[in-house]
Amino acid sequence: MSDEIQELRQIVAQLQQRVEKITDTEDVRKLQYAYGYYLDKCLYKEVAELYSDHPDTCVEFLGGRYNGKEGVKRLYIGRFAKVFVAGRNGPVHGFLLDHPQIQGIVDVNSDGTRAKGRFRSMMSAGTHESIKDSHPRGLVQWWEGGIYENEYIKENGVWKIFRLKYFPFWHAQFDKGWSHTKPNYVPFLSSTFPKDPNGPDELCADPMLWPDTRVVPFHYTHPITGEQVADDDLRAPHFGKDPSTSTPPLVLSRPKSETTNGAA
Repeated sequence: MSDEIQELRQIVAQLQQRVEKITDTEDVRKLQYAYGYYLDKCLYKEVAELYSDHPDTCVEFLGGRYNGKEGVKRLYIGRFAKVFVAGRNGPVHGFLLDHPQIQGIVDVNSDGTRAKGRFRSMMSAGTHESIKDSHPRGLVQWWEGGIYENEYIKENGVWKIFRLKYFPFWHAQFDKGWSHTKPNYVPFLSSTFPKDPNGPDELCADPMLWPDTRVVPFHYTHPITGEQVADDDLRAPHFGKDPSTSTPPLVLSRPKSETTNGAA
């Protein structure tokens, strides 16, 4: 009887661990979805509050890295709010910025304290003709597609965004489509804070935009082989050319506290 009780206890413990992992996974996915809903309506204060207070917290966007909670606020409450909604927290009439968070793959570590997630976004954005003379963007409508490779952290029992890394793959004018997009359609960030009051703390190496089609590295291994995709297979050479002729593969940054030389 004692052996059966011990076996049942082990089964209960295993099930409890599994339930906790499933719950953590769903909580992280819900966190990312909440991020998307807030961002769609320019609720930048709410977006910033989703982030961790950890010193290694960051946002990577358009070739720039915004560090710490102050950097997060500088991007959303400073840069985005100023450009899109004249500094307010919330939407303005006639401005569209919808980008669903989809195709999420979330992996939680064995301790249930950290997680990584890969999500896709497909954005439709622009202005209504009724505000073309009052909004600084004028009359414009565009498409955007991108990949997130994010890290999350549990603080005091609550999951928060730790390091958000968004790679906007491509942009396209609504009427002409992606085949006619000019290279560097949205200029990469080129000036850092404080020279640019709403700029990043540092610039990232080898940023990319369409027609560059390099692969954002996967945080997970292949589910069958257990292997990572080879670096050369992450490159995007011209048709028929050797991978070595292309731009170096993208590399996901790591927290400074987890690197030997302090580089992110």
